[in-house]
Amino acid sequence: MQAFPVICQSHLGVAPWTDPLSARLPGLQPVAEGEWLQRDDAFAAQMAYRDQLLVGKRSEVVAELPDAHPAEHDLLAAVLAHIANDPGYTPDGLNITRPDGVTVSLDADRPLVTAARLVQEDMLVLENSASGHALAFGVLCFPASWTLRQKIGRSMAGIHTPVERIDAQMDKRIERVLTAIQPGNAVWRANVLCYNDPNLFQPRLEIEKRPFDRNKPLFVRVERQTLRRLAPSNAIVFTIHTWLTPIERLTPEQAATLPEAVRAGGNMGEPLGT
Repeated sequence: MQAFPVICQSHLGVAPWTDPLSARLPGLQPVAEGEWLQRDDAFAAQMAYRDQLLVGKRSEVVAELPDAHPAEHDLLAAVLAHIANDPGYTPDGLNITRPDGVTVSLDADRPLVTAARLVQEDMLVLENSASGHALAFGVLCFPASWTLRQKIGRSMAGIHTPVERIDAQMDKRIERVLTAIQPGNAVWRANVLCYNDPNLFQPRLEIEKRPFDRNKPLFVRVERQTLRRLAPSNAIVFTIHTWLTPIERLTPEQAATLPEAVRAGGNMGEPLGT
């Protein structure tokens, strides 16, 4: 019996290979008003799994600084402002009841973890350093073949070391994009790859290869990623919303155009992992 829940959306809400703008690297596009974070039909199941991981595997899914960082408060404030427009959330003083009926206290944990318990997105905070924007802290409950403990503290170039398609020129381009993002503004991109294992929690070190056999059941995994500058701390939050569905649930158009390289185990758009 599987020790993890199999959580799939009823459909794939983001299919980057069908759009020429999102199919190329880095594929960044402006986030539409009100679309920074998203809620889909897997919300209840994903949030229950997130809560489980945040308790049982906190040291693996949370990279936190000794003291609360100003960007943590900015992040929680931004999340609260976003969900204030979602009628599925019910605020009551220092508590918020999520759309799945679970009540989250706003002062029971540090702001970073509280924010991560309110929405489906993983959240990673980047700060500017001498070597460019570096991963400072964050929550990563659903890693696509990478780990926080190996990437924390690295610049974007260091994070992308195992990604063959991202060279020095692309790293410079990404750094220019990060520098140009204004407070309150956000851009998004997406990647896609196929897994045999439907577990959303897939941590791996850079030297570990993701097991894959195209003759076994295939699950299409898409990460919708956003970059947003927080104010007043000026840090950037990198969010990841994970979509997962059996390949049989793709629409006819999505199935017909899914790149052969992805079906064979390759990546399109390149996640941070392998």
